[in-house]
Amino acid sequence: MAKVSIIILLGKEVDNTLLKKCLDSVKWCDEIIKVDTKNIKGNFADWRNEGLKRAKNDWILYIDTDEEVSLSLRDEIIQLISKPVSKAWPALLINQNNAYAIPRQNIIFGQEFKHGGQWPDYQKRLFRKKAFNKWVGDLHEEPVYLGDLGYLKSSIIHHKNLELGQMVEKTNKWSEIEAKLMLDANHPRMNIIRFASAGFREFLLRFVKQLCFLDGSKGVIYGIYQIYSRLISYSKLWEKQQSIIRT
Repeated sequence: MAKVSIIILLGKEVDNTLLKKCLDSVKWCDEIIKVDTKNIKGNFADWRNEGLKRAKNDWILYIDTDEEVSLSLRDEIIQLISKPVSKAWPALLINQNNAYAIPRQNIIFGQEFKHGGQWPDYQKRLFRKKAFNKWVGDLHEEPVYLGDLGYLKSSIIHHKNLELGQMVEKTNKWSEIEAKLMLDANHPRMNIIRFASAGFREFLLRFVKQLCFLDGSKGVIYGIYQIYSRLISYSKLWEKQQSIIRT
């Protein structure tokens, strides 16, 4: 039977309780690779690629320290990789799913969210190594692979054990990167109309299309936070644009 390598990124701040849950959920795997991001300069794509270099098995599964593999997902993956496949390279390239997106069950503020874009929240995490090339992207990394993408039914469980203060700190960090990427892409100069439009689009997405309020008061708070997060990114873009104008 084909074997699975698990790749886990260890950041600066790791919740030991969640890490134990994560590790316990992947004991069935043949290899567990821990990438200490503190010792490697780069971004998420670089860190994930470092894990890929170390992996020795037929399949690669990525999981974060605040996530765990559900029992049903474990069984589904084992059943999937047990199926015989063509050894011919053209068939591997053209006729088979070589990457799989996995639904993610998000636990936020101690509650499972089903709306607001939090379900099914598909994540591309399982790859056939022979067909997997690398990860690319400075902020929202994407995998590069040969063949097609399949979708699994069982989920990863994601514990977003963050208080609002911690969420604000995280937004402050990532909005800086996002603003820089928008600036490098020559985003039009921000003005009152563009700010209003950005906030309104995010409101329509979270409250009208994704119905975040159906998750109750916590869903409403999280929906409001997403609007705030989006406007912070555009505010930092405006700040960088103003700095260029002054110089």
